[in-house]
Amino acid sequence: GCRELWTRRPPCRSSLEVPEINALEVNQRDHWAVLAGGDGAVRVLDLESGAFTHELRGHQDLVHVVALREQLPQVLSGGEDGTVRLWDLRLGSQVQLIEVHKYQECSRPQLGKWIRCLATESDWMVCGGGPALTLWHLRSVTPTTVFPLAPPQHHALFHQDMVLSGGVGPALHLLQLNGDVRGRVPVSPPALRSLCLHPRSPEHQVLTVGGNSPKIDVFTNLGYRAFSLSFT
Repeated sequence: GCRELWTRRPPCRSSLEVPEINALEVNQRDHWAVLAGGDGAVRVLDLESGAFTHELRGHQDLVHVVALREQLPQVLSGGEDGTVRLWDLRLGSQVQLIEVHKYQECSRPQLGKWIRCLATESDWMVCGGGPALTLWHLRSVTPTTVFPLAPPQHHALFHQDMVLSGGVGPALHLLQLNGDVRGRVPVSPPALRSLCLHPRSPEHQVLTVGGNSPKIDVFTNLGYRAFSLSFT
């Protein structure tokens, strides 16, 4: 019963230069979406009018991931250039730049400087990719915890007093904010690309995990996988 209401493409000079969309996050309260572009731009789309309201440029390469700050009209973005940038939509400009790979405790030159996973909650941020997965305090721009995970991480999110993450390898990592690994839960995909936590039911938390596999794993308890949906 679904039908397409409208289609919008990021502004470009020709049909041969339409940038791919690497990530998309929706602000359901204010009805706008933010898109991470293959051309290095971060764009904001008004979902009611269908108009692009901001085009934020600063990344020197493609943007992999975006994250929204809940209480502020601000967006975080991470890209292939190894930077995390904080954008203020009221100003339409960048207000903070973090070059994660330049911090010795985070840097892993053998894996590269790209940022692939990014999440934020209050004044905190977790990010990783080539650099180690790290918890940051945004106001002081300080890395406070480096999580002991060797493979690159592709997706992370905050959940209660933990960080959940996954990447290369068939495991969901349950991490305490002090850096301790609370658990490694086996998953179907050999590499994990996406985590989605049901936001509207505190009593019945459902986590879905997807990646390089035709299966989506479903967790009703973070300690074990309840079942998998197969799309073969």
